[in-house]
Amino acid sequence: MTPALPGGVVGPDDLSVRPPGLWKRAVLWLLLLAPLFFGTYGFATWATARRAEVGSAVFGWEHLIPLWPWTIVPYWSIDLLYGFSLLVCATRRELDTHGRRLLTAQAIAVSCFLLFPLRFSVERPAQDGVFGWMFDVLMGFDKPFNQAPSLHITLLVVLWVCFAAHSRGIGKLLVHGWFALIGLSVLTTWQHHFVDLPTGVLAGWLCVWLWPDQGPNPLRQAAWTQDPARRRLAWRYLAGAALCALLACLGGAALWLAWPALSLAGVALNYAWLGPAGFQKRADGTLSPAARWLFAPYLLAARINAAWWTRRHPQADAVIDGVWLGPLRAWKAREAWQGDLARTGPAAEAGLVDMTAEMGAHPAGRVYATFPVLDLTVPDPATCQQAAQAIEQMRLRGPVLVACALGYSRSATAVAAWLLCTGRATSVDGAIAQLHRARPQVVLTAAHRAVLEAVGESVLRDAEVRDAAGRDAVGRDAVRRDAAVHDGVGHDGVLDDAVLHDAVLRHARLPMSTGHPRTTPATPTTSATPTTPTTTDTTSPDTSTLLPESRHAL
Repeated sequence: MTPALPGGVVGPDDLSVRPPGLWKRAVLWLLLLAPLFFGTYGFATWATARRAEVGSAVFGWEHLIPLWPWTIVPYWSIDLLYGFSLLVCATRRELDTHGRRLLTAQAIAVSCFLLFPLRFSVERPAQDGVFGWMFDVLMGFDKPFNQAPSLHITLLVVLWVCFAAHSRGIGKLLVHGWFALIGLSVLTTWQHHFVDLPTGVLAGWLCVWLWPDQGPNPLRQAAWTQDPARRRLAWRYLAGAALCALLACLGGAALWLAWPALSLAGVALNYAWLGPAGFQKRADGTLSPAARWLFAPYLLAARINAAWWTRRHPQADAVIDGVWLGPLRAWKAREAWQGDLARTGPAAEAGLVDMTAEMGAHPAGRVYATFPVLDLTVPDPATCQQAAQAIEQMRLRGPVLVACALGYSRSATAVAAWLLCTGRATSVDGAIAQLHRARPQVVLTAAHRAVLEAVGESVLRDAEVRDAAGRDAVGRDAVRRDAAVHDGVGHDGVLDDAVLHDAVLRHARLPMSTGHPRTTPATPTTSATPTTPTTTDTTSPDTSTLLPESRHAL
C-alpha cells in the first residue's frame, strides 16, 4: 500500500481501503455543489447582462493570441474532472477539505463577478463541425461575462492539487500536461482575457490556503494580537498593500502590483490576527504550496533582505558546547562545524533549530525542529523554553545551528534561553554577554530581556518544585522506615497500606527532632486481636536536618 504523501494526502493505492460510506458522502457533496455552481454562475451572468455598461480589461498584445478551436476539448474536460475529483478522495478529511475548496472557489469568483463585472471584448468567429457544436453549447450557457478571476482557472488550481496528489510517475506527468493545456485553453478558445488568469490562480491558491491538507483552517484559531509591536508592523504592511493596490489601478503592467498588494495584505493579517500559523510552515521546514504562491512577493523580499544584512557575515558563530548561532542561509555551509561532528563521534548528526515563520528550510533529512516566530517580533517564554529543550536534545547528537533570518534576535533569544535553562548562564546579563562575545551583531531589546527574565523565573520555580519533591520523597522514606520499625511490615517485607496510613498520621503528629534519638511510645490498638505494645528506639536523626536548604543556582 502506498504510504501517505507529504501534506497528509493519501496515495492512490489507498483507494482500495476507502472508509465505508465515503462514496455516498462524495455523491452528497456533488449534489450540493453542482446545482450551486450552475445556479450562482448563471445568476451572475444574468445580473451582469442587465447592467448598462460593462467594461473590459485587455492588454494591447492580446490580439496576437490565436484561436485554436480544438482546445475546446480540454476546456470542456474540467466539468468531467470536477465531478470525478470528489470520487478520487481517499479519506473523509480529504473529501471534506476538497469540497470546501470547491465551495469557496465558487463563492469568491461569483462575488467578484458581481462586484467587479467585466466582459470579453473580442467576437469569436463561427466554427463548424464538432468543435463548432461544442462552442454553440458552451455559449448557450456561458455568456461573455464572469471574467476576473476566471472561475475556470480557480477551479483548475483546486482540481490540479487534488489529482496531482493521487498520481505517480508517468501518470503525474500526464496530469500536469493536461491541466496545463486546460489553463492555456481559456485563452486559445477566446473565452478570457489574460488578466483573468493570474487573478484566477491567486483565487485558487487562496482556497487551498484556507482549507489546508495539514492542520485546521487558519482562521479557526485566529485572535487579534495584543502585542503593540505586532500591531505596528501590521499597519505598516497594510499601508504597503494599499500603496501597491493604488499603483495597480494605473493599469497596464502596473496591474502586476496587485500580487504584492495581496501578499502584503496577507502578511498584515498574519501580524494582526493569524500569527505565525498564517505562513503554514510545516514540521519538515517547508511552507505549504498555497502559502508560497500567495506570499511569494513578500517571501522574495524577505530573502533579499536577509542576504543583504548578512552579506558581510553570512556564516554561523559557535557559542558554546556545540551550539551555533547564525542566519538560516548558514545551514548550507555546514563545513563550519565539521570539527564538532568529528569530536562527537561517527554517529554524530548536525541539527537545525529554525525560529523563522516566513522562510522555508531545507534540512535535507538532518535532525530538525521548527518554532515559527514572526519576523521582528519576540518569541514568548513558552516557545523559548521549548526551543531550549530541543537545542539540548539535539546537542547530545552533534552540533546544532539555531537560526532565524539574520541570526540576530529570534534565534539569539532561543540560545539565551537555552543558556539559562541549562545553567550555562546564571543571569540574563550573563547569557547576553556570552552571545555578544560569540556574535557581536546580536540585537536583543528590552522586550527580549523581559522574555528571558520570565524564562529565568520559570526555571527557578521548576528548581523549587524539584527541591520540594525531593524533600517529600525523603520524608516519605522516613515514614516508611518508621512504620516498618513501629508496626512491622507486611508479607514479604511490603508495608500494608493501612500500616503506612497510620504511620503517616502518627509521623505528622510527632514533633520534628533536632537530630537527637527519639522514642515512640507504645500505642494500644483497638483491633479484635490484641497486640503487644512495642517501644522502638532509633538512632536515626530526623530527616529535616538532612535536607539541604540551598537552592539551585537558578
